[in-house]
Amino acid sequence: MASGQKETKQLRHGYTTGSNATAATKAALLSLITQKAVNEATIKLPNKEIVTFQMESVQFTEQYAEAAIIKDGGDDPDATHGARIVSRVAWESAPGIKLDGGVGVGRVTKPGLPVAVGEAAINPVPRRMLFEVAEDVLEETGVEQGISIIISVPDGEEIAKKTLNSRLGIIGGISILGTRGTVVPFSTSAFRASIAQALQVAKESGCEHVICSTGGRSEKYAMELFPDAPEEAFIEMGDFVGFTLKQCKAKRMKQVTLVGMMGKFSKVAQGVMMVHSKSAPVSFEFLAKVAAESGVPPELQQEILRANTASQVGTMLDEAGYADFFQRLCRYASEAGLQEVNGGLTIETILLTMKNELLGREAVRWPRQ
Repeated sequence: MASGQKETKQLRHGYTTGSNATAATKAALLSLITQKAVNEATIKLPNKEIVTFQMESVQFTEQYAEAAIIKDGGDDPDATHGARIVSRVAWESAPGIKLDGGVGVGRVTKPGLPVAVGEAAINPVPRRMLFEVAEDVLEETGVEQGISIIISVPDGEEIAKKTLNSRLGIIGGISILGTRGTVVPFSTSAFRASIAQALQVAKESGCEHVICSTGGRSEKYAMELFPDAPEEAFIEMGDFVGFTLKQCKAKRMKQVTLVGMMGKFSKVAQGVMMVHSKSAPVSFEFLAKVAAESGVPPELQQEILRANTASQVGTMLDEAGYADFFQRLCRYASEAGLQEVNGGLTIETILLTMKNELLGREAVRWPRQ
């Protein structure tokens, strides 16, 4: 933000692990060639932005050079923000450019990802960026000798514990990611991409039934409920119910189980498929209507209309013993999901309390039975 501008809450963009690795590689290769420490590197990102990165450290010998950079994720709540990304470039006797991952960069062990099994988890766009920057430097400096590039993230294995990498079959560290080069703060596109990738891994692993939860707590319950389901079958969809269901249909899943709580699933039952707290309010009129259909007396229906939260309604009706209300709500949610994707699979909805107690469970099969 330029000085003199009013301060706003506009969020600051950061740069991907792929961009950081590319800049570190350019600095390392130039340091190796010139035998001088190159402490900054300017690269062109996939989105055409030109950015100069500062190195945290550079060291070199006649045989290799290493440049390290601290990843700035901007205002995105990214697990890799502040990570130290290191590129080691060394001379090779054979011509060409070799690329691999070192300590803290995961290795792919399951099909379904954009990187082949057995390779370092450096995604296609960063991989292309790394090769291109190395080729450009070699051409500009007139060097024809072969090189190897090894990207490492010293704390990558620890950082990976905060991600879903192990479930996706990425073992031993993080992935080197990025399609635009920048990190968009609180990016919904990044979350959608992770859902789509997790579902692709599930498909490649042979899953025809996936269990999609709105958060960690509901996923933990789902894993207890389906102890025989493979790890790949569990998908954390967050607020993106509609997007997840469409991805499931596109990947020809036979059954989807949705697991969550009253607040979000009351919206799904109404046909709202993006269930963030700000996306749409819970309709207490709708909940009172479902209650009436379930034999709840008028005075309790009035209490529902005066409630503050869907969770409060759930507690009220659970304590009063109206189990049919929850079954109906689950059925509404499953039917709304089928309507969203125009059928083609079975949808089951499982409704929980905040204490992970089962409130209701209902599957609607396609074609309807």
